[in-house]
This record gives sequence, C-alpha cells and structure tokens, in this order.
Amino acid sequence: MTAQEIVFLFLAAIGGFGAIRLVTSRNVVHAALYLVVTLAMVGGTYLLVAAEFIAWVQVLIYVGAIIVLVLFSLMLTKAPIGRETLDNQQRGFAFLIGAGVLAGLVLLIQGEFGGKRISLRPVTTAQVGVSIFRDFVLPFEVVSVLLLAALVGAVVIARKDEGPGEPPERRVPLLGRREPTVTPREGVRR
Repeated sequence: MTAQEIVFLFLAAIGGFGAIRLVTSRNVVHAALYLVVTLAMVGGTYLLVAAEFIAWVQVLIYVGAIIVLVLFSLMLTKAPIGRETLDNQQRGFAFLIGAGVLAGLVLLIQGEFGGKRISLRPVTTAQVGVSIFRDFVLPFEVVSVLLLAALVGAVVIARKDEGPGEPPERRVPLLGRREPTVTPREGVRR
C-alpha cells in the first residue's frame, strides 16, 4: 500500500463516519456540522489527487458558504430543532431506498471502471475557468440563482408572521425590540 492510498483510506473513513452521522443525527445543527466534516474530507481527497484549485473551491464554497447558508436558513425560518423533529416512521423504507441506490451505483461504477487503471492528467486553473464560464455557464448561473432564491425564501418565511395589514406597533422590528408603552389617559398601546 502506498502512502497516498493510506491517506485516502483515512480520509474516506472520517468522511464516511461524518456522512453516516449526518443522516442519523437527530439534531439539525449537529447534522450540518457533520456535513462540514464530510465536505472537508472531500476537499482533502481533491488535494490528494493534486487538484488543489478544486480542493480550495470545495472548502471555500461548500464548507464555508453552503453550510453558513444552511445554518442561517435554520435560524431565519425558526425551524424546530431537536430529536422529535427529524424522527419519523419511515426509517426502514429510507434504508431500503438508500441500499438500492448504493447497489445501483456500485454496479454502474464496477461495470464502467472495473479493473481499469485511471490515469490523471494535469489541468490548469485557467482551463477550469474557461470550462466553467464557456461550457457550463448556464448551470453555474442557475445554481447561483437557486442559492439566492433559497436565501430570499428563508427571509420571507421568517417574516411571514408580520402581515402588511397589521398595525405598525404589532410588527417586530428587524433590529432591536421596543416594548410597547401604555399611556394612563388613553389606555392605548403605542
């Protein structure tokens, strides 16, 4: 076994553990943190195959930005966080579907790459940039619009309890919270 294979097994073991804990965790915030571990191990695997640019893009975009977006979405939507939120009666069915997908992927990969040696060829960052912004510009922009829509949707869901027809004193301000005062003469809340 070469040193590269040993490091790959180490990264795969940690990433696999993080992925298993990601789907079995009963706390959404803990699941997001396990997703950080899993995505960081994917970045480490990219480093291992000498794809430094993709590794740092993985770390900056997925580990940094996407996880922050997920955590902000959880906080803004006031989503219930806890054990009872993620627990349901469909675990067995989900396990069967997951095992079927895994078996299908293993069969497809073994049929395509079984016994073949894969040779890596070096690619420069300029070639990656040209490929993204020439050949894959539409998917790149679709993903950016999708992320923007997710963030706007989270803000809308978080603020849906404040209807436009409600009086201004019942709306919750964005920054700070002012307690309503009652005047003794009128008995009216301001």
